[in-house]
Amino acid sequence: MKNRIILITSVICICLFGILMIYSSSYIWAEYKYNDAFKYLKNQTIFFIIGLFLMYMVSKIDYHWYYKNASKIIIVCIILLILVLIPGIGSVRNGSRSWFGIGSFGIQPSEFTKLGLMIFVSKYLTNHKKILPILLFTLLIFGIIMLQPDFGTGFVLVVSILGILFIGGMDIRFLLKLGLIGVIGIVILILIAPYRLQRILSFLDPWSDPLGSGFQIIQSLYAIGPGGLFGMGLGNSIQKHFYLPEPQTDFIFSIISEEFGFLGVLIIATLFISIIITEFKIAINTKDHFSKYLSFGILFSFSFQTLLNLMVVIGVLPVTGVTLPFLSYGGSSLLITMISIGVILNIAKNQS
Repeated sequence: MKNRIILITSVICICLFGILMIYSSSYIWAEYKYNDAFKYLKNQTIFFIIGLFLMYMVSKIDYHWYYKNASKIIIVCIILLILVLIPGIGSVRNGSRSWFGIGSFGIQPSEFTKLGLMIFVSKYLTNHKKILPILLFTLLIFGIIMLQPDFGTGFVLVVSILGILFIGGMDIRFLLKLGLIGVIGIVILILIAPYRLQRILSFLDPWSDPLGSGFQIIQSLYAIGPGGLFGMGLGNSIQKHFYLPEPQTDFIFSIISEEFGFLGVLIIATLFISIIITEFKIAINTKDHFSKYLSFGILFSFSFQTLLNLMVVIGVLPVTGVTLPFLSYGGSSLLITMISIGVILNIAKNQS
């Protein structure tokens, strides 16, 4: 019960802080683009309310239901991944055909596929120990996602599955060999797509193209740098004034740092660490293999996505287009993260 209360409280607090920062970081851009300063605030609030409802409902579903329906869930996910690639059905946003557009809202099936694949892999490992079929199937899913293309989501998905396989007993030497193959694959993906190569070059030296490929990371660092201990104050960011592109999305951490300084970073770090530690406690105390694999998969996915976003924002990694869980603007990301928390809560409930 204690773990569930801590997890719910931490999630609600970080979501509310995220909504506040989405408004603060977006109202200037929203006023300019939509003539409505509250556009992103209203949308994210709606997603948060829906997410809370889904989290509550999913927490009431016995996790064994996912075990029984794992094949059906992943089939639906694959169908949605294929449908989104069809012009007229899927819509293009930021260069990727990875969305189902519903008015001004959008649903990204690749986000839901992450959870669907984790459920399927968790069931498979509960009954089988052969790793190769899972790796090939994961590669197939990754390939479909890359057709959109959505490298960031695909990368998080692959790492999450490798994490589950590691918990399932995969030999560490085999994992290292897969890592080497993965690096080679990433290099190939970079070479065949000029914009990815440009991102790498801008990451290594953003000042080589300060008004082009290096612009976003430079503006992000300009936001983080002046934050100091207490920041410039809520609403006083300079970089959101058309310097940092759409700061309410992947680079919202930059605005948090600028407006709240080290104090803001400490607040969200505390909340993230609280969620991660609580999820770990729940995962380590699971009663069966399926719930252990699934809970650790959700933990790996959340932790890695958070770390990946933060490393991009501070310039340690090239831009990947991955959102910061609970904080970045985006309905699909928020909904699937809260649904995943609902799954964890049910697993925790069955421990008591």
